[in-house]
Amino acid sequence: MATEHEKFSVSVIVPVYNGEAFLREAIQSIQRQDWGAAEIVIVDDGSTDRTGEIATGFGDIVRYVQQPNLGAAAARNRGIKMAVGSVIAFLDADDLWLEHTLSLQLQVLQANPSLQMVRGHTRRIHRVAVPSGASQWGSLGEAWPALSLGSAIMRKPVFDRVGYLDESLAFNEDVDWFMRAKETGIATMLHGEVVQLYRRHEHNITNNRVLNRTSFLRTLKNTIERRRNNGE
Repeated sequence: MATEHEKFSVSVIVPVYNGEAFLREAIQSIQRQDWGAAEIVIVDDGSTDRTGEIATGFGDIVRYVQQPNLGAAAARNRGIKMAVGSVIAFLDADDLWLEHTLSLQLQVLQANPSLQMVRGHTRRIHRVAVPSGASQWGSLGEAWPALSLGSAIMRKPVFDRVGYLDESLAFNEDVDWFMRAKETGIATMLHGEVVQLYRRHEHNITNNRVLNRTSFLRTLKNTIERRRNNGE
């Protein structure tokens, strides 16, 4: 008899733009999972570096596709449409998973059949110097329950209810999607375990404070308008 473990198949979607400095380690962190992914869908959002070479070097576990530079939301949406798994997970090309990320979250989903999404905590890490003169990644503050797709897994039919990510948003499209999921009544559990390592570096889009603030305000405005339209 097939077990519930065998019934879950996971598609991990990795949007990437010029990610040659980080992509290999991100993919390796997916491969190290103690509950393996059925596929890794890498959507290259118009990279001009060695991203494609690195992605295709991992063999059949990776499904690699290129598109023009349309933004992270469009890349994630394409990945969702390509995915064959019953469960969807995301990992940005410059972030990492811990080895237990999938098993921990899938076990929660398995134990609670009514759940549609499971979220964990994120820890920031950054480069720190070591005596040898090289650098390594060190912790940067306490973990927190970020509204980050990389810290969540969800059953694929969730996107039929909530819809895809808003491609008109250059940033905070994940926050907007989580807000819509909450408004739609998606059954979600948040646990306290760290499942994602968010690598802080000079190319993070979050470094653009103007874009960050503008996108967040637009996301908040959209949320308020939806609630007003729903009579809240």
